[in-house]
Amino acid sequence: MSKQYPVRGMGPNLKKVLLATVSAAVAGASASAAFAQEAATAEVDEIVVTGFRKSLSDARAIKQDSVIQVDAIVAEDMAKFPDLNLAESLQRLPGVQINREAGEGRRISLRGLGPDFARVQLNGMEVLGNVDSAQDSRGQRSRDRAFDFNIFASELFSRVEVEKTFEAAQKEGGMAGTVGLFTGKPFDYGTGADGALSLKVGTNEYTEDTQPRIAALFTQNWDNVFGVSLSAAYSKRETTEQGHNTYNRSNPSAATMRSLVTKGLNISGLSAAQQAKLLSGDLYFADGNRISSWNAEQERLGLTAAVQWRPMDGMELTLDVLHGEFTTRRNEYHLATRPLASTGSVAFDTAAGGVWPSIFQSASVINGLTWDSDNYVTMTDVTGATFGSEHRRSLNENKFNQVALTGEWEMSDRLKFDGHVGWEKSTYDTPYDDKLYMRAKGNLIANYGENGQSASFEYPNWDPTNPANYAMDSFYYRAFNNESELHEGELNARYELNDTWTLRAGVAYHKFRQQGEDLFYDDNVNGTRSKMRGTAVGDVTSVFTNAFGSWLVGDYDKAFAKYNEYHRLEQNKDGTGGALQDIENVYETTEETLSGFVQGDWDSELFGRRFRGNIGLRGYSTDTHSTGWIQGDNYAYLGTTDVEGSYEGVLPAMNSVLEVTPELLVRFSATQNLNRPGLGSMAAEGSAFQDSSGKITASRGNPNLEPYKDNTLDFAVEYYFGDVGLMSASLFHKDIKNFIETVRFTDVPFSETGVPYSTIPGATASTIVNEFSMPVNKEGRVELTGLELAAQSQLSFLPAPFDNLGVVANYTYIDMPDDLTGISKTSYNATVYYETDRWGARASLNYRDKWYTGYNTAVMSASTRGFEGGTYVDAAAFFNITESLQLTFDAVNLTNEKDTQFWGQNEYLYNQNQSGTTYTAGLTYKF
Repeated sequence: MSKQYPVRGMGPNLKKVLLATVSAAVAGASASAAFAQEAATAEVDEIVVTGFRKSLSDARAIKQDSVIQVDAIVAEDMAKFPDLNLAESLQRLPGVQINREAGEGRRISLRGLGPDFARVQLNGMEVLGNVDSAQDSRGQRSRDRAFDFNIFASELFSRVEVEKTFEAAQKEGGMAGTVGLFTGKPFDYGTGADGALSLKVGTNEYTEDTQPRIAALFTQNWDNVFGVSLSAAYSKRETTEQGHNTYNRSNPSAATMRSLVTKGLNISGLSAAQQAKLLSGDLYFADGNRISSWNAEQERLGLTAAVQWRPMDGMELTLDVLHGEFTTRRNEYHLATRPLASTGSVAFDTAAGGVWPSIFQSASVINGLTWDSDNYVTMTDVTGATFGSEHRRSLNENKFNQVALTGEWEMSDRLKFDGHVGWEKSTYDTPYDDKLYMRAKGNLIANYGENGQSASFEYPNWDPTNPANYAMDSFYYRAFNNESELHEGELNARYELNDTWTLRAGVAYHKFRQQGEDLFYDDNVNGTRSKMRGTAVGDVTSVFTNAFGSWLVGDYDKAFAKYNEYHRLEQNKDGTGGALQDIENVYETTEETLSGFVQGDWDSELFGRRFRGNIGLRGYSTDTHSTGWIQGDNYAYLGTTDVEGSYEGVLPAMNSVLEVTPELLVRFSATQNLNRPGLGSMAAEGSAFQDSSGKITASRGNPNLEPYKDNTLDFAVEYYFGDVGLMSASLFHKDIKNFIETVRFTDVPFSETGVPYSTIPGATASTIVNEFSMPVNKEGRVELTGLELAAQSQLSFLPAPFDNLGVVANYTYIDMPDDLTGISKTSYNATVYYETDRWGARASLNYRDKWYTGYNTAVMSASTRGFEGGTYVDAAAFFNITESLQLTFDAVNLTNEKDTQFWGQNEYLYNQNQSGTTYTAGLTYKF
């Protein structure tokens, strides 16, 4: 409990160095492309490419051979993906942006659209898997379509592909693109037995723990007739994120401020102008001035198995099984302003009254304050502020299982069938997510800088580690669970009509189900407030220290023992506490889709040049069904809503590639695709209330929402040279409709709401609901245009030893409306590598600029939220001790980048934290 988490000074800024190197290298590659190609092939009959270069070469081949727009990342060797995290690998591709959690990649945004619009498939099956975040502002507990890439260890995968354009043969969905994850198969490797074992150990500069990371792969291939492969990956690490944050802002009215002064709030030390401004009701205050530390222990386990069998020529069966577990044990510590007799979580308070000790029985004194031109208070100097010390602990368990059987059968030289059937299930459980609150009385100077975009806190003449300044408050007990399940099957046929045309057709069935509930047992119900509040803390606390201060935090074991408490969601065994009231987000949603496609693939000539592509139609019919609780005052269960919906349509798609030369490709695509509505919007759960005047208000989700739909045009030029060389430019335009907004209807009969009228006593089907709100598809369209530039080259034209240098770089710009959230308008990535047969090293820089998670045109609206731009630098190196034994080194987040969130159009500080640099060293043995 008393462990300190030190902070290190900012590491070396490699941004300018890397960008200068990459700029020069790419310019050189462009000017010398023909020479580079000649140098790559001169005086040798065959070139053996290994390591990172091999990964780039294999990925380039996938891109070049594909008819649709594809970018890929391929494992460097057995159980050796290029990065420690799949999302961190994906960020090296043009058009892909990631967000990080405790320094590790979590979710991706793709081609101008947020994480909900990027579909992820695992071994051909769509996959949904959500983990939790320590912070509400980052989507603390998600039930959506976005995929969290930190669920799986990267060592389990042999390649990742990002399909950026749509074809009819691909299942509909993933309007931004489809990310395909592929585990290793026995026929991917040579005949006989092969294997690899990787043992790594790491640490983080803040946590200074020992972080093991183990991966193993074994495969047996019997002459490409029958094969078995097994892999396992396990890792454990401590993480910490620490910094300053607020809850956003509070705007107390003039009446509220006058009431606080009447109750004793002392503002006599302020000037007349300051007093008038304070009492005007115009000022916006930071609602919670908080220093925080989010600490966690994470364990990740992944197991895969694959069996392949060729029972006859032209037939191949593959059975894939994957099991993943991701467990987080988190302890969060916060010291924040939390008044007992004031408003919101501002820094000033009045006398607490009640059972609180004498130090809480005096009002705050505001010694000084400043504000900006938009009335945001940028500094407060308060004597006698009331604080809350919060220790939050949680256990979060995510389990994922998938079984997929894939088959291919070449009946003849012209006719081929393929397909798969599969099942997967993802469970996310939080057995406990508890809060232990204490209160303290002290002094605070909170300074957010002249522009409100920084933070520093001082505690003059006050000791936050002295138990005499604290009193106990209460416990909150919470738990959450969520479950997703998928059944899927598809069958496709391919018939070669002639040397030019191949006809493809297929059908697919997809049934998805998700359910869950959130349980809250707050202190006003569970009885802990009455037995704990105001009591001494000396025997149940310890001192916590991080880079921003030291303060007292509550100890669960000691406090549980003292107050005869334990994690519970029911009345205490000693008879204290009432029944659990607050049960929220109770719903079950299912989607059942039957789809089919017909597609023609051609490979011919145009003006004497090879011209290939496909054109097709995909039809779909989706039925939705959702049941959910309707709740009223004090979250009381009033009834269950049962709503069905459906939609159907046809999506055309055309992709073409003109090979001006074998090295120069021109691509053009015109496609339509869809993205299914967010799960939260579809959920039938809601509320119903009747006030004292008889006015009824109700709300619910809408399973009958239409999917988002887009028309996309894509044009790209690609030039391939040398072993790994590539230069490409892609321009795309998306025209999207059916965005979703919540609309409020007035004077609607109960029968038209989908909410059971029995939720209101005495109501009938014709009873008027005065206000009814529900998500609906809004009118109008949203357009975005994007530019992607990419280049990679092995600089073999340079004199030795510099001919072993290589570069990979990309740049993306998105022209889009500000209210399209989850994406940065500008991002770029650059990697410089040096590789020989014996050793190699590389460094990568990734940048994305500001992006919004919510948007409102009002200057001071807290609905506007987002993240400031950030630059992350990672590095990796290897040394081949022997042909079979390799030493590796990795460093993640070398510059200890700050993660900064803001609110409002002025981008006031909301949250800023750092997670430290993580270093990993290890050995990999191949046999």
